[in-house]
Amino acid sequence: MAAVTAPRMNAMTWGLLLLLGFIWGGSFFFARVAVQHIPPFTLVFLRLFLAALALHVYLHGAHDLYGCLRRRWREFAILGLINNALPHVLIFTGQTQIGAGLASILNATTPIWTVLVANSFTSDEKLTGQKLAGCVLGLLGTAVLIGPGALARSDIPFWALALPVLAAISYGVAATYGKRFRGLPAPVTATGQLTFSSLMMLPACLVIDSPWTLPMPPLDVIMAVLGLALLSTAFAYILFFRIMSLAGATNASLVTLVVPPGAILLGAVFLDERLGWGDIAGMALIGAGLIVLDGRLAGGLRRA
Repeated sequence: MAAVTAPRMNAMTWGLLLLLGFIWGGSFFFARVAVQHIPPFTLVFLRLFLAALALHVYLHGAHDLYGCLRRRWREFAILGLINNALPHVLIFTGQTQIGAGLASILNATTPIWTVLVANSFTSDEKLTGQKLAGCVLGLLGTAVLIGPGALARSDIPFWALALPVLAAISYGVAATYGKRFRGLPAPVTATGQLTFSSLMMLPACLVIDSPWTLPMPPLDVIMAVLGLALLSTAFAYILFFRIMSLAGATNASLVTLVVPPGAILLGAVFLDERLGWGDIAGMALIGAGLIVLDGRLAGGLRRA
């Protein structure tokens, strides 16, 4: 029997991955602004509902959207739970105590969990020394970005640090489960999961947060919610499932290694935040990890 070849990254998929990393880097900033005024369950519902609504308007039934939702609603519901509802609640709850940068860095463990899950449940994305080395380099880079003393701060409760890691595990499972949607157009997969995850979150936010009792948030929070829903969710998931269809679950999960430096670079450009040597070193390690995971450089050296 012929060996199954794992999908590879090319210039286009690397470009999409980097773009998605910057967009999701911004999502942690939007969430940190919004969660100070909107409780986590309500914020997750708003993010998912507004994104689903935008995609329904965008598609207006194209690609047999509604027939696909009827036929595969159970699969979309499972994907929506493990890729949207559960991890978003975990991250936003953690962000009530920790900042955007730390949350994104803890979430950067996703490729490790994706590699382990894909190794157990797929035939074309088995664990190799190269993949493991690349993930370790990337995680070292995220550790350098955060600095040696950040995790030891006594004012941060352990549960706030653990929740984004649990979200990363959920994303790792979702990335492998999402392979079954590879034959669908990316906007259909994104719309399906967001539709059912927003339906799940509606009763949860009504019961837990009683949102009708909350005061009207300020304008900057409203803009943050819209950015979170339309840019960092609706558009971002179209990109994510496009990358997954082209390059596989493990490669798509690499976006979480790009998110922390993406957030730092956006802060340097738009918020006049200064980059330190630790930031540069951390991003260099993450870049090295991505190169190792890609494998083309090593293959070229072997052929030379």
